[in-house]
Amino acid sequence: MTNPADRYAHWAQAGGGDVPIDRIDAEAILRDPDIDIMALAAAAGQVRRQYFGNTVSIHVLDNVRNGACPEDCGYCGQSKVSDAPIKAYRTKPVADILREAEQAKAGGAFRFCMALSGRGPSDADIDELCEAVQQIKAMGLRTCLSFGLLNETKAKRLAEAGLDRLNHNLNTSRRHYPKICTTHTYDDRLATISAARSAGLGVCSGVIVGMDETQADLLDVAYQLRDIRAESIPVNFLLPIEGNPVTDAVCDGMPLTPAFCLRALCMFRLVNPTAELRMAAGREVHLRSLQPLALWPTNSLFMEGYLLTEGDTAATTLQMIRDAGFVPRVDEGELPDAVWQASAPSIELTIKADAAKS
Repeated sequence: MTNPADRYAHWAQAGGGDVPIDRIDAEAILRDPDIDIMALAAAAGQVRRQYFGNTVSIHVLDNVRNGACPEDCGYCGQSKVSDAPIKAYRTKPVADILREAEQAKAGGAFRFCMALSGRGPSDADIDELCEAVQQIKAMGLRTCLSFGLLNETKAKRLAEAGLDRLNHNLNTSRRHYPKICTTHTYDDRLATISAARSAGLGVCSGVIVGMDETQADLLDVAYQLRDIRAESIPVNFLLPIEGNPVTDAVCDGMPLTPAFCLRALCMFRLVNPTAELRMAAGREVHLRSLQPLALWPTNSLFMEGYLLTEGDTAATTLQMIRDAGFVPRVDEGELPDAVWQASAPSIELTIKADAAKS
């Protein structure tokens, strides 16, 4: 293309037809120093608005069972190889999960995501989670579960209980995966996703940026997620936790920057135009002041923190969404006034002593 501006229009047009950009263009988005970040965000935003309007799906993540995991995922503070100072606990009682789901709904959440540490759920886990899912759905919340490897029989039970989505992140490329985990394989993860799909569950699967992968690895996983047609793609940015084997948030040997993280989000959007794209863990740390601009390629986010780390509060998150000109997604009606009031700016102006004298 002779006119550099034409490529941004071409990317937006392709996304509008659910056609992924080619790998050369995806690589340019990550690498090319001449990329106009604002034009890139506008192109990705055009695609995002075509499929999702100006809504943002707010997810709240509940850590239902913590620690004591037999897997050796190097990025996770719950794995058997981590010395992170976490407090392990057994699966929460259903009543506690329901209480936390009610709090999430009152705070403006659209989806309640439950995560359990471990290789995979037992039959007893499935019994309890089916009960929790049924009651959470009755509250009017969408549901998602994340708990390791899963076969089709257990996936069908969860689908029958009303579970909307199963989360099982690919995390990185096939090439890089053995460097971050050895106790299960990339194919094990793909098999779990296949089981969820066969059971009729929606698939939520994403990536962690910054695990010392290459930019080529990010491209590989972006197109792999396209191949499996993941409905929801959480893009996490590594939050180094002391005691974990993977401690430096780098890609291609370079520390993550807000601009690179924004480029990555735009690339994932233009490779996966119709997917719900979430800026997930690490958004506050790595995107920093570019978080509002990241709402152009993304249409979803977590609020109130992650599995092991704190995040922005509901009030801060809702204020950012509103300031950027977007609105939280709800199934029917509108968010309660109390939710908006909690996010209203409260700025008290104080006149400097010098100015008061003049």
